[in-house]
Amino acid sequence: MEEKKTLDLFALASVPLIMTLGNSMLIPVLPVIEKTLNISSFQVSMIITVYSIVAILLIPIAGYLSDRFGRKKVIIPSLLLAAIGGAITGFASWKMENPYLFILVGRVIQGIGSAGAMPVVIPCVGDLFKNEDEVTKGLGLIETANTFGKVLSPILGAFLASFIWFLPFWFIPLLCAISIVLVLFFVKTPKKKDQEVQEFAEFARNVKATLKKNLRWLLAIFLLGGIIMFVLFGILFYLSTILEERHGIYGTKKGLVMAIPLLALSISSFVAGKKLGENKQVMKWTIFVGFLLLAGAFIFLFFNMSLVFLLSALVVGGIGIGAALPSLDALITEGIEKEERGTITSLYSSMRFVGVAAGPPVYALLIKMSDQAVFHTSIYSSLVGVIVVWFAVKPGKETKKVAPKVKKAPV
Repeated sequence: MEEKKTLDLFALASVPLIMTLGNSMLIPVLPVIEKTLNISSFQVSMIITVYSIVAILLIPIAGYLSDRFGRKKVIIPSLLLAAIGGAITGFASWKMENPYLFILVGRVIQGIGSAGAMPVVIPCVGDLFKNEDEVTKGLGLIETANTFGKVLSPILGAFLASFIWFLPFWFIPLLCAISIVLVLFFVKTPKKKDQEVQEFAEFARNVKATLKKNLRWLLAIFLLGGIIMFVLFGILFYLSTILEERHGIYGTKKGLVMAIPLLALSISSFVAGKKLGENKQVMKWTIFVGFLLLAGAFIFLFFNMSLVFLLSALVVGGIGIGAALPSLDALITEGIEKEERGTITSLYSSMRFVGVAAGPPVYALLIKMSDQAVFHTSIYSSLVGVIVVWFAVKPGKETKKVAPKVKKAPV
């Protein structure tokens, strides 16, 4: 990897790390919030869901803005908004007797910020390198930072909440400030050539042409990203709930237990990003095996539900998720022209957030039904992913650069 780009990558990696911490570190705290505010499990799951719903709606807009005006000009204000949202949730929890609605308002603002931060990092990495192998390695580092944030988040969230339940909210502005400084001073995105900026109508025509030419495999990647996040965040919500209710594990100890499968996910993501290279067939089959591992992990839980067996199964599933994510990122980033890369990858990020939004409330309802309902849903969702990879992802035929741009009609 080009040495001069190392600082750029590590600064960019701080964005998914911090955005993941700002969301995922609340998961182990949700049962505490539920009891403290005297709300239902569905209501508390909405603290995660509203954040994600807002991000889903605004990510495509952020992607377009980053294509038109530049990545950093979108990332930095977005981090500032995320910090403001975190401060609102923290202040409301501290000063108000019934802060639930204001917590949701703060989470909405935080979601707006997240829409323009983490998803824009993926096309930014694609802009930094010309060599596809370097892009793949860079995206592997970004996904590793993302997954490491998931490893650290339950430990950090539970640790902070052990002092004051709303302390994780206050930690979000601090983390965002760190990321703003890193991106501002260390990320040097390539300057645009001296040429006329695309008008929106022309840009829209080009995006439409890109989608039309690549619709099958793009929809497949979008769907796979949504499924993998749905299962991941759903099962994390499930694990957080049963560790307290059935096993009496609370606080930092619970965070450490939750970090075990997430550590496997992080290591798997790091290794996959390093080893994938430019071979898109390898990427396809890595995704395929990843979804198979995820489905298979839950099958064994029908025979043994002990905590050790549950964690072992989730470690296997985490390895599958970690292997699949860098391949998904690389396929969509390397298969799209730079001019539309921000917009197209933002649609992929939106689908990932659909999974993040749907997972906790759906699994909250499934938990009330039975453990088997949780496992069946996870298995069937993962098997859908297996089928989609097999039939719809055809790297040799479809994941190629788009044909020449649609030109503006003469005036």
